[in-house]
Amino acid sequence: MSGDFSPDQKRYLEGFVSGVQAVRVARGAPVLGGGSAAAAAPALNEPTGPDAIHLKAMAAQEKAGKKLVAQEKAKRDEHPFDAYGRFKQMAKDGQFAKSIDDFRIRFHGLFYVGPTQDAYMCRLRIHNGVLKAWQFRGVADLADAHGGGYSHVTTRANLQVREIDAKNGVPFIEGLVDIGLTARGSGADNIRNVTGTPTAGIDPQELVDTRPYAKEWHHHILNDRALYGLPRKFNVAFDGAGRIAALEDTNDIGFQAVEIRDGFGVAPGVWWRLALGGITGHKDFARDTGVIVPLDEAIRVADAIVRVFIASGDRSDRAKARLKYVLDAWGFEKFLAEVETTLGAPLTRAPAEAVAPRPDSDRLAHIGVHPQKQAGLNWVGVVLRLGKLTCDQMRGLATISERYGDGDVRLTVWQNLLLSGVKDADVAAVEAEIAALGLATQASNVRAGLVACTGSRGCKFAAADTKGFADQIADHVDGVLAVDTPVNIHVTGCHHSCAQHYIGDIGLIGAKVPVGEEDMVEGFHILVGGGFGADAFIARELVRDVKGEDCPAVVEKMLRGYMAGRAAPDETFAAFTRRHDADALKALFELEDA
Repeated sequence: MSGDFSPDQKRYLEGFVSGVQAVRVARGAPVLGGGSAAAAAPALNEPTGPDAIHLKAMAAQEKAGKKLVAQEKAKRDEHPFDAYGRFKQMAKDGQFAKSIDDFRIRFHGLFYVGPTQDAYMCRLRIHNGVLKAWQFRGVADLADAHGGGYSHVTTRANLQVREIDAKNGVPFIEGLVDIGLTARGSGADNIRNVTGTPTAGIDPQELVDTRPYAKEWHHHILNDRALYGLPRKFNVAFDGAGRIAALEDTNDIGFQAVEIRDGFGVAPGVWWRLALGGITGHKDFARDTGVIVPLDEAIRVADAIVRVFIASGDRSDRAKARLKYVLDAWGFEKFLAEVETTLGAPLTRAPAEAVAPRPDSDRLAHIGVHPQKQAGLNWVGVVLRLGKLTCDQMRGLATISERYGDGDVRLTVWQNLLLSGVKDADVAAVEAEIAALGLATQASNVRAGLVACTGSRGCKFAAADTKGFADQIADHVDGVLAVDTPVNIHVTGCHHSCAQHYIGDIGLIGAKVPVGEEDMVEGFHILVGGGFGADAFIARELVRDVKGEDCPAVVEKMLRGYMAGRAAPDETFAAFTRRHDADALKALFELEDA
């Protein structure tokens, strides 16, 4: 195996091992392998330990003639976890981690977001999106003490806090640990926040309570250094077939709870159906593999999939480094065969006809009052204005959860949250207290399905103020039109598609729109017809270069044209747009000049 390493890599590894040996000798510890440090080093040219799988993958790609990108070299030169002491000193000195150190510090959950804000953003890890009310209150206190006094609920059922200055970055993430939370691995080339069904354990129609599986995978990641520093970020979700979609088909690995019928050569009952390769920003949903997984084997299978990806993912091209591109190059059967080799056991296959139909999700179940499977109890979906919460609102919601609910705060991928365990008799009081915080439990069909990424207010990649224009769209449409069916509008700022514009009924992606011969203004390209779950479909572009200020009127025209021309009152916007070509839609929407 040592033949996989270049002379430079061998010298680097020899130097690294020699340094380790020298430290051990200085501390009076025995030399690894016996003998002197100088004699031991050459015998340890081949990397060992949790980083070995990554170092070997880098070496193999270089041997194949590929040039590692800067981020891969940075991980090899100094593992980001080993830089923590240096980052603490930088915090004491009031210095932000920038350039390649900005990449490294993202392993600890901090993102330098200049030039839009001369500050850090911190993204947490909250498995299945569920945290205790006292933890929610604790995040509010940390955001007040170290950040901008607010937080955002993200599209991965997570929290992020912004406007953290240089000296407060490390105290903020250490404060998270003090309240039983962490930001470790929430950015850069790592397995991101583990999502699951928001109503897990309380949903009348669920097949599986996803919380224990998301929790097990969360802790599995946290405690295995080998699962950090992947070729690119990696998303895993568990959908228990509850009423609120977890969007597992937009993840690299989607575990979908399904019921397997009798008579197909496998034990009937509830299994996970395995879907792989979702990355909707690259126009691909996770695809069914034909593999079903016993419920208690999900973490072993996920671990094997990630390890195959670590060994095979592209480390020379960041744009082609996600799992999707390994699957495209290899095909599913080759990839699954490699997973079986890593597992040391075969995977179980089942034909599509063995899978019973899954219960449908409800596009409005994340808003308002809904009965739980526990008699007399309800979850209450709280409407947030594009995910934003002040710290006072967070503390108020925590108190409501403790006083009237079960003490849980449940975040959703729809940028809002649920309070669970509310008794029938307390629903009115809960709604009144939520309203007193300046929040609501009811929203229009447009506002309920509105999702927007951070945008140009806080992200250097975004071409437009997504949250600002999304707000304008919802306010304008709600002021002139009563849309009587659910409509999802996803507003994203750039090709990274954090707001997943390709799965919206209406999707907007930020663009710089030319005005006159030299000027540019913020605007969007607009897409239509996206969907998810059983209605999964990649939206198609309808119009380009719409100025942001014109988007509210354009969206109004689209919705008016849909309501006037739909085949039946229950025909969805997505279905309506899919049965017309682009030219016909422009005519129906009166967008000929757009």
